[in-house]
Amino acid sequence: MKIIAFGGSNSKHSINKHFATYAASLFENADVEVLDLNDFAMPLFSVDLEKEIGQHELAKAFLAKIQSADILVVSLAENNANYSAAFKNLFDWSSRIIKDVFQLKPMLLLATSPGARGGASVLEIANNALPRYGAQIKATFSLPTFGANFNLEENKISNKELDKELKDIIKTCF
Repeated sequence: MKIIAFGGSNSKHSINKHFATYAASLFENADVEVLDLNDFAMPLFSVDLEKEIGQHELAKAFLAKIQSADILVVSLAENNANYSAAFKNLFDWSSRIIKDVFQLKPMLLLATSPGARGGASVLEIANNALPRYGAQIKATFSLPTFGANFNLEENKISNKELDKELKDIIKTCF
């Protein structure tokens, strides 16, 4: 089983990338590939630019990664109660090539943030919107207050109750 995991942020220290990496590691017998959105940095999408340059090669490469997966583990960063600009731009370029960007792959949809809501706003937006673009969301999970509930040195959830909850979701839904 191949898992493609990524955090929906272009921060070099993305807490969502850490979280997605940890969650993907919980799947048994899985080959995990963690993507970095910085590897898919493109100019800001516009129909005028698309008309000028055509389909962007990095969007094609991202879609090929999605195609190679059996399961997607995606942890979205929340910027001003919505997707990060980096994720939204990659999504926009990709959706112009294939409407079903997530190609009907089973998805574990996550979010975390430094705050107590744990990216709840972006998680709600994505849970409602991404299925229209081929995401087969099997479960969602929000990790609140990342700094208090995640150990970066060990790269795992430090809160035992929240860790158990995520592990139970993975066992039950996948």
